[in-house]
Amino acid sequence: MPSGGPDDNTPAVSLGPGAGASASGDGLIRRRRRRWTCGGTVGMVGILTGALVAGWIVYTKLDGNITPDEAAAAELARYERERPTALVRGAQNILLIGSDSRAGEENGAYGRDTGTERSDTTILLHLSAGRSSATAVSIPRDLMVDVPGCRRPDGKRSEPMFAMFNYAFETGGSACTIRTVEQMTDIRIDHHVVVDFAGFKKLVDAVGGVRICVAEPIVDKEAKLRLPAGLVTLDGEQALGYVRVRKSLGNGSDTDRMERQQQFLAALVQKLRGNDVLLNPVKLYPVLDAATSALTTDPGLASLRGLYDLVRGLRDIPTEQVQFLTVPRESYEGNANRDQLMEPAAERLFERLRSDAPVQVSGKTVLDFAGSTYEGNGGTVSQSNGYGAYADSVLSPVSPAPTFSGKTAAEDDCR
Repeated sequence: MPSGGPDDNTPAVSLGPGAGASASGDGLIRRRRRRWTCGGTVGMVGILTGALVAGWIVYTKLDGNITPDEAAAAELARYERERPTALVRGAQNILLIGSDSRAGEENGAYGRDTGTERSDTTILLHLSAGRSSATAVSIPRDLMVDVPGCRRPDGKRSEPMFAMFNYAFETGGSACTIRTVEQMTDIRIDHHVVVDFAGFKKLVDAVGGVRICVAEPIVDKEAKLRLPAGLVTLDGEQALGYVRVRKSLGNGSDTDRMERQQQFLAALVQKLRGNDVLLNPVKLYPVLDAATSALTTDPGLASLRGLYDLVRGLRDIPTEQVQFLTVPRESYEGNANRDQLMEPAAERLFERLRSDAPVQVSGKTVLDFAGSTYEGNGGTVSQSNGYGAYADSVLSPVSPAPTFSGKTAAEDDCR
């Protein structure tokens, strides 16, 4: 008898509705497709969920790295009525402060922690409303200025004093420094950033070092710095020594040191733009991680969104429109080792920044007289005070916009 008959011990196989006649039938194919579709969807959801979770973890970590300067915000709010009014919507003025604090294990390697800190470097960064230009103005630490009464770390208040500029940070921290700058310039400071030695090194190492041009070999035991002449890529430790070294280079003045700091910042801008760091997530993450953990900022900047908005505005500014200069100053009449503002050039600069008007920089001999710009046309300069303003030259008008001694991020120091 044929197998499968009624008298066969082998049970009959029911194909069931919709089943194919073989292992390769249409029904089986549909079942496999359903399994593949379901599995693919679950896999994709899993990948997206994992990416979102990972992204949220990264965002939370970076966002939590930043230290908000709540004490400064409270102190500035106390004096809100006396602070300048922002004149141009969209323009921003950011005060960058380099602290010489020895607090902490890493900073302690550079000296004994006395419980105080000074601002060895202070830069007023002006971003134009349309983000077509950025102007960084160095403020000398030895500039003699009026420092208002400020809240000390112990809660007591200091008396107003005519003193060196870095006395403000030592006395009342970032809030006192901001109030001093606003009183001196009548420019509203929108944000501020404070970075210490350790934070500076982290930032430089995060971008893979910064290449600069060294005019002559540098050997400085105090700064622990030894560099050959020519093009050199500095790591974080070397960069810190380079921007701090003073006595063994040039005339040993703070003027030369500020020029080196400006040179370094210009090279850093070129590195960030030329290496696509700001557009490459893989390269950007370590930079953001180092930056957020290294900075103390006002609450408005103390978030990834705040920093992102700032960086996004800087990303498209041409390097030739990123300018560096030092506030016009001259030797202080009461002490040749101190500085004072040079007028009317200083007020002309502050006026341009307040109104978001163009500022030009040049490495040439430049004088500014009451709003008109003059440049030497081949005459002999018989007197120079070394601070970017000159006298007794044969002059001719060249531009309606004031021009100040300085440089741009596009300039190559090795040429």
